[in-house]
Amino acid sequence: MHDFRSTVRHPRWIAYLRTATAMGSGHCLPAHPAGQFPQMTLLLLLAVLGPAVQAAQGQRVTTDALLLENAVAIAVEGNPGLAEMQARAAAMAAIPSQAGALPDPMISLSALSLPTDTFNLDQEPMTQIQIGIEQSVPFPGKLALKEHAAELDADAAASTVDESRLRLIHNVKKTWWQIFYLDRAIEIVSRNKDLLRQFVQIAQTKYKVGEGLQQEVLLAQVELSKLIDHQIGLRGLRQQQAARLNALLDRSANTPVVVPIQVGEDFAGILPEQQLYAHAEASRPLLKQRRQEVEAARTRRDFARRDRYPDFKIGAAYGFRQGENPDGSSRPDFATFRLGMSLPLYAGRKQDKAVDQRTSELLQKQYALQDEFVRVKADISAALADYQRASEQVKLFKTGIIPQARQSVASMLSGYQVNKVDFLNLMRAQITLYNYETQYWKSFSEARQALASLTAAVGGEMAHE
Repeated sequence: MHDFRSTVRHPRWIAYLRTATAMGSGHCLPAHPAGQFPQMTLLLLLAVLGPAVQAAQGQRVTTDALLLENAVAIAVEGNPGLAEMQARAAAMAAIPSQAGALPDPMISLSALSLPTDTFNLDQEPMTQIQIGIEQSVPFPGKLALKEHAAELDADAAASTVDESRLRLIHNVKKTWWQIFYLDRAIEIVSRNKDLLRQFVQIAQTKYKVGEGLQQEVLLAQVELSKLIDHQIGLRGLRQQQAARLNALLDRSANTPVVVPIQVGEDFAGILPEQQLYAHAEASRPLLKQRRQEVEAARTRRDFARRDRYPDFKIGAAYGFRQGENPDGSSRPDFATFRLGMSLPLYAGRKQDKAVDQRTSELLQKQYALQDEFVRVKADISAALADYQRASEQVKLFKTGIIPQARQSVASMLSGYQVNKVDFLNLMRAQITLYNYETQYWKSFSEARQALASLTAAVGGEMAHE
């Protein structure tokens, strides 16, 4: 039997296929080298290998491609949702100094013991014009607790910003990789569609000369229609994902999104699951936020307990008098000093209830922290399982299934030229190969997306060994 694979690797065959591919399916085939195959087999060779030649010629990196790291940088810099959280955190950071400051003092100006018959300032000895100042002073320790609680709230808001940034990066990465997969899938479907068009032509030609069956033509046409429908669906999904990515990047929804054709296909090692849990507990902004909220709730409970103690109010005033005493001496001015304090007469209905309220709020925050950590560990385990499953599938497709499928197609093509393999099995084998190639890129994209989810769940780029 003629060695098909050694033939198609011959330099003259490579040059022939390139020439035939450049001419397109609408032209007559150029003279084949050495007359080694009949014209029908040459058409089939062009159908099977021509798209691969075109794909190889088209493997170049687009100069205006949106790299993943650039997409992340653009999103972090300009996303309005993240900017909103940053503005909120900045507002919260301005609260602690306000909460820890004393209330503003009160200045007063009074006219005391003024006779209403004459409104004369020197008629009565007690008449005076008084100026005073008054300051409220909370019980010692109250302001410090209020300020500390506000600081913890501000820290929690800052952690919210970090968590929002982490989620934004995660969403950008997942969307970017989804677009990358859809581009590869559309490219594979396009090649497969061109191949089936060639198969339809071959089946029609064989049917006309009495060497084929009509059902072969019909089946090839059905498969072609299914691929066209699949391509339409993929392009619709691609538009949706591009619009979503543009929204994350704060760009117009119809801005073209072009991702690179080629990326590195290696996968980094992943830390053991327990180490990932430990990293998340120490670094995940969401858990930091929950811990800060717990401390803020504890501080407010302590404040509620201290609020049982009275607050104070101190003041001083100076009264100016006019006129003379009966002995002819000038009337002296008056000085006044005040000290007041609140009386917690309704502590059972007010302060004690406030303590109960703050205690319940503290418990709620503690339970929220525990629940959040359980969810984070579940997210880590799920992302790790998805990554391991997808990366193993990538390896299996790359080193086992796809090479074997390609060998199967080559073997069937070699058998088809000597009428030992029927046309339908050859077509199905080729379709299966393209399906495996699509599944490879799907698993590759899912592995990258799972790695992005794992990184976000852990709280940073510490998932790698």
